[in-house]
Amino acid sequence: MQTLKRYKWTWLLLLLALGLAIYLAVISLGGRNDKLPVIGEVQDFSLENVDGRQITLADTEGKPRLVYFFFTECPDVCPITTFMLSQTQDLLIKDGSFGKDVEFVSISFDPKNDTREAIKTFADRFHADYSGWYFLRGDQEQVRNLAADSFKVLIYGDNKDNFAHANLIGLVDRHNRLRGLYDAGETENVTPEFLAGELKKLIGEK
Repeated sequence: MQTLKRYKWTWLLLLLALGLAIYLAVISLGGRNDKLPVIGEVQDFSLENVDGRQITLADTEGKPRLVYFFFTECPDVCPITTFMLSQTQDLLIKDGSFGKDVEFVSISFDPKNDTREAIKTFADRFHADYSGWYFLRGDQEQVRNLAADSFKVLIYGDNKDNFAHANLIGLVDRHNRLRGLYDAGETENVTPEFLAGELKKLIGEK
């Protein structure tokens, strides 16, 4: 009971975040056969890649992208979702579009533990193809603001032992507009094939 009282605001915020995530995911999934809606604009950022380069939003501009927020010591959803993204990557490699026409961006929100080396070790577990997949890190507050303001992804906690976050994958078009938000836990609907298909809808858009 004391634990519930102590963290009551955290639980309330998590419930609100879950409701928002479900609402946005339903909107995105509901329009899968039509032109995807514009949900919002992605704010600029400057974050460190695993090779030490600073990557900005402009560096990824011009191609549809999937964007995911994670931390390497996540015990559950982050590795599962990253594995699903790696399966999506493999589908896109087969048709020649990965890196050439589409890209992925995975952003860590745990800079204390997620060094470049730790992130690369994590990414290598999922045979990430770095020619089309950025793994970024940066100031925790900057990443939190980017996640919340641009992707409706709320992140709670301040270390690997108490992090909680919405497990959403964002779909961004070539003009840096958010076009879809998908709940990675909805595995009946959100599959590698589905994600690849959503990206391909945006390839031909001007």
